[in-house]
Amino acid sequence: MKRRTFLATATATATAAGSAGMVSGAGLDWGGAKVIDAHSHLFHRSRPDWKEADRAVIDACDKLGIEQVCCSILPLERPMRHENIRVCNDWLAEEMARFKGRVLGYCTINPGYGKPALEEMKRSMDRGFIGIKLYNDYKCTEPVVFPIIELAIEMKIPVLHHAGHTTWLPSPQPRISDGADFAELGKRYPEAMIICAHICGGGDWEWELKALKNAPTIYLDTSGSVIDEGVLEKAAQTIGADRLLFACDMSMTASVGRMRGADISEADRKKIAGANMQKILARRGGSR
Repeated sequence: MKRRTFLATATATATAAGSAGMVSGAGLDWGGAKVIDAHSHLFHRSRPDWKEADRAVIDACDKLGIEQVCCSILPLERPMRHENIRVCNDWLAEEMARFKGRVLGYCTINPGYGKPALEEMKRSMDRGFIGIKLYNDYKCTEPVVFPIIELAIEMKIPVLHHAGHTTWLPSPQPRISDGADFAELGKRYPEAMIICAHICGGGDWEWELKALKNAPTIYLDTSGSVIDEGVLEKAAQTIGADRLLFACDMSMTASVGRMRGADISEADRKKIAGANMQKILARRGGSR
């Protein structure tokens, strides 16, 4: 099924399922795979309806057959301030308890805070978080990031890092990391579990794939805004299905459509849908 056909079908099915109170995928066939969204977010509590909005994320997962969703909550300012990061991580811990077993937490960190940032990692992991979320406060190749990666290796946890390869100037995110940066980081820390966010992050996705082709330890998530057909097929051919992680980054219908409509083998679809992420989580003892 082509992606556009699937999008129309999935949207209609999810709408009907919502009216009927259905869950468990709203009739979508994932081929028996456990589906894990490796990159998502819950809402900052400055939003008046944050509680209902967080619930809507889980409702959407129910309708689309997504069993677990790996989330972070980001402070609103850039660069992110440590005191606000801690508050957001506290909010996320509350939502992990509210949606126990469904929401898996990424601890947000700004590496620039040094020792307090490392202490926040430890505090969050003790509370059941599954990994680290880094934004673009620093490029992933800047030395200030290295202690975060080294502690993540010690804890056997993944690091999801915001990424993109912009093709315009001036860049709106001057310290954003791209595929070449992640390839360099992967050479320095081949034992780390680093997830490059956004296969379709609003830039040149073909350039990103070429940059990551020779970085065999870096994972790539499938979220993003680009609607080109054939993106996942090209990614699977270029870097291999073992390094791809299904993700929506809040664009659920588009991401599910891109995934379900991809012309790939069912074995590769299962790997990308959740099996690869399950292996990452198993390094530390599984999802909580």
